[in-house]
Amino acid sequence: MGLLDSILGRSRPVRPDLDRLFGLPAAALTLQAGTGFVPTGAGAVCFAAVEGGAFARLKGDVRDLLDVEASADPGPGAGAGPGASPVTYTSDAYGYTWLTVRRPAEDLITLVNDLHAVNALLEEAGFGPNLLCSLTAFHAPEGGAGSGTDRTRDLALVYLYKRGTFYPLCTLPDQHKRDNALELQVAGLLKNDLRIEEDLERWFPLWDAPGLAG
Repeated sequence: MGLLDSILGRSRPVRPDLDRLFGLPAAALTLQAGTGFVPTGAGAVCFAAVEGGAFARLKGDVRDLLDVEASADPGPGAGAGPGASPVTYTSDAYGYTWLTVRRPAEDLITLVNDLHAVNALLEEAGFGPNLLCSLTAFHAPEGGAGSGTDRTRDLALVYLYKRGTFYPLCTLPDQHKRDNALELQVAGLLKNDLRIEEDLERWFPLWDAPGLAG
């Protein structure tokens, strides 16, 4: 950091550390033990899409990579039928693209490897500035630990690419409402497993995120 940055109180952006995603399987065990939430098998990468053939080809490369991995090792309990791709692309109301990957719920390690690979491919192709976040979805059985009521709730652990941090996002079904108390509980529970984002204003709601009821 330069002298002028120090005087003005500016800091350089944190260099993204994608390997922090590999902390998710251990965090999932802590989460299940403490709240009852378990993985759904769904994860997603959110990025700002750009026009052009290069980006379109890259999206195809990502799909091809994960399709090949799914064909080579579909894993037990895979939800997709024979020949089905584990990858889908959707757009939200703000124009961002969500690449969603679905794996067997019990195979979180493969899902995390997929998310890491997608982020790495986009980064290596020069689209790092377009990356916003990645998330891994969890759910609590109805009436189970962590739900707090007789309704199921959805939970995501969100990785902020440019911050290198995680935060929990818990949405209520069919509402644009969040369970903030549970989010704080989960953050405290996982502070030794993941680097939790300290700035609560950066715990964005992500209402259109795939796999969340909100």
